[in-house]
Amino acid sequence: MQQNNKIQRPQFTPDKNVSGEAKKLRRMIDEAQRIVAFTGAGISAESGIPTYRGAGGMWSKYDPEKFASIDYFRKDPTYYWRFFKECRHDLIAKAEPTLSHYALAELENRGKLNTIVTQNIDGLHYLAGSERVLELHGNTNRFYCLGCSKQFNLNQAWEMVQTQMPVICDDCGGIIRADVVMFGEMLPERTITEAEQETNSCDLMIVIGSSLVVYPAASLPYQAKSAGAKLAIINLDPTPLDSLADLVIRHPAANLMAQAVWLEQE
Repeated sequence: MQQNNKIQRPQFTPDKNVSGEAKKLRRMIDEAQRIVAFTGAGISAESGIPTYRGAGGMWSKYDPEKFASIDYFRKDPTYYWRFFKECRHDLIAKAEPTLSHYALAELENRGKLNTIVTQNIDGLHYLAGSERVLELHGNTNRFYCLGCSKQFNLNQAWEMVQTQMPVICDDCGGIIRADVVMFGEMLPERTITEAEQETNSCDLMIVIGSSLVVYPAASLPYQAKSAGAKLAIINLDPTPLDSLADLVIRHPAANLMAQAVWLEQE
């Protein structure tokens, strides 16, 4: 498939420490016909958005059972809106895509990557230029009223939270919430069905920045491998599926992905 050159190659200095792994990944990419990328919080960590689990993660400062639980939201949505006002808004509003995000957009542009399945809610894949993105957990840039379904964007939510806690719809008085999947809620059925279909038809899945411990999403790489696809895992820490993977890389993904996608072309 001919590329349309809409993705601009970002500037980067190759890291020699990852050049060997980048070449291995590049060979897998070249041999594949239908790639699916599966991304988690680690891909956006290099954008300045903390991961949720582990040392320094979001949940070491905020109790997820209160700040990200649908049960607590129903009892008192102030918990979520305090979390949004104190930390979430600034992280999302200021974050920029990494080299990994741009590299995946370029692979889509070339016709190599068919779909990105992401656990992230930051919208950075779209900012990088990707179009085919399945957001398993929603998008924190979108908000809606539980009463009348009126839609709001990130800037509108930020303006309202300056004077309200929690945020109330100006049309019907209903509570406004982020368009994300909270703890205690099911993944959107249509999105997970599409993700499973893409997983079953790919011949290479590239996992970037996921601990592969949050189910049912984490079952998708196993499903891809079981269907005959090759599996590459790029993550700083070990994952439960490392023993099944064809390639495991324990380095930050950004420079590695940039080298795998652009450097070998020259």
